[in-house]
Amino acid sequence: MRKLILSRLAALPPMLLLVSVVVFLLTRVGVDPTRQMLGEGASEAQRALLRHQLGYDRPLVVQFGSWLGQVFRGDLGTSFFTQQPIVSSLAERLPVTLAMVAGGTLLAIAVGVPAGVWGALRAGSAIDRLITAVTSAGLAMPGFWLALLLMLFFAVELRWFPVLGFTRFADGPGMWAYGLVLPCVALGLHSAAVIARQTRGAMAETLRAPYVRALRAVGTPRRRIVYRYALRNSMVPILTAVGHEVVVLLAVSFVVERVFAIPGTGTLILDAVVRNDVPVLQGGIVLVACLVVLINLAVDIGYGLLDPKARPQ
Repeated sequence: MRKLILSRLAALPPMLLLVSVVVFLLTRVGVDPTRQMLGEGASEAQRALLRHQLGYDRPLVVQFGSWLGQVFRGDLGTSFFTQQPIVSSLAERLPVTLAMVAGGTLLAIAVGVPAGVWGALRAGSAIDRLITAVTSAGLAMPGFWLALLLMLFFAVELRWFPVLGFTRFADGPGMWAYGLVLPCVALGLHSAAVIARQTRGAMAETLRAPYVRALRAVGTPRRRIVYRYALRNSMVPILTAVGHEVVVLLAVSFVVERVFAIPGTGTLILDAVVRNDVPVLQGGIVLVACLVVLINLAVDIGYGLLDPKARPQ
């Protein structure tokens, strides 16, 4: 495990450097934030002065080196429009996004894994066909569309939940959790269908393995076969599905935040795109890239813990 962790950690710096280069080029090449900041009526002299003040008239290599040095020092710059440090803005909004993703992930696992196991244990039965039909419907529903339906039914029609708005955790933990119910459900149901499908396939294949038939032949209790042997040996593909879905939930949460007017990281990044706020956009994308890399690192470590063959010799 030590070799596995060290090898994965050694691969992180080159990966993050490559991501930084791509992010910088996409947000700097051909981008002129002075048009948004000064408006269309500004003269070219005013634009040139602002470009000089922002450092946009320097060579790209110099700009990238300066920006990367700031990132290494933990300084992501200042927003062009709010004049607030980007680090503080991200630190304020990131917990909201992580809470949504964590809630959606827990819901997806709590629903998807038992449904998949249940379907595998009753393969070919009416229950299995029902679970397959429900998961197929869940796979066809995008998260943002489901968020709109949940808002329309539970918030507008039944009025069980607030339509829009968000309560900070410091202002009331109960209302904070209450306001995250619909967003977490909107995020988690599609992923639950993916995990259920993967769990069902992995469990069905494992239950047909020769060692399972041998365990049945010697009289091993069914519950012990299912939960101690079959489910444990199916955890690698299930972990793969969970790791992939966490990354998907992180991306979909940006749109769900917009639907429910939740002030999370996604809302901050989308506002930066609309306003062409380049420093905020760069900082937000780098943060998301770091989160994705850490998620993949956790999945790789999970592989090593579950399957000794995944560990380097």
